[in-house]
Amino acid sequence: MTTICESADEAVAGVTDGATVLVGGFGTAGQPVELIDALLRNGATDLTIVSNNAGNGSHGLAALLAAGRVRRIVCSFPRQKDSYVFDELYRSGRIELEVVPQGNLAERLRAAGAGIGAFYCPTGVGTPLAEGKETRTIDGRDYVLEFPIHGDVALIKARQADALGNLVYRKTARNFGPVMATAAKLTVAQVLSVTEPGSLDPEVVVTPGIFVDRVVACPSPAVLAEEGAGA
Repeated sequence: MTTICESADEAVAGVTDGATVLVGGFGTAGQPVELIDALLRNGATDLTIVSNNAGNGSHGLAALLAAGRVRRIVCSFPRQKDSYVFDELYRSGRIELEVVPQGNLAERLRAAGAGIGAFYCPTGVGTPLAEGKETRTIDGRDYVLEFPIHGDVALIKARQADALGNLVYRKTARNFGPVMATAAKLTVAQVLSVTEPGSLDPEVVVTPGIFVDRVVACPSPAVLAEEGAGA
């Protein structure tokens, strides 16, 4: 059953030291910044973060890294022009990194949600990313054995939810949200607004409420104004 929380702090309550946290977002698109800020206030440390990027600028995920709360990060694109927080931590040996090709990252998360024990994938064959991993030739092509990525918690962002936890996303802000929602023991979603059950068109619901444990409304006046104007 989905719980509608009064605040982002309530939504992330109970996240403990050492947790593996799946964080949605493609750069800043779809990044659940309010939930990340609440996790920062929560105080949990020694975290493993799984995300597409390793933070931008000094806010959101980068702020969590800068506070020394993250021991290890699993991502596809750790370095960008504004990833200076991660870069400094990595170069000084204060954070561990596992680079995972973007398609593999999505599929490993999906596999966790689908109950798949492992799968073979051609991406990474013959590169350092395949070192130490089992390989197999199938129909004349080499593959690497990849394992699911399970999360203790998933922090994701959607456009709207109903009181049952069904989620609707806004365009590319969807990115990793749907697969992360299925791959974690506890899924927390921040949305612009929460509506009554039955108010969402079932045809546009992407993540069913069965995968969502907590929802918190974090309205953005600017975004709501844009959408109201038809943007």
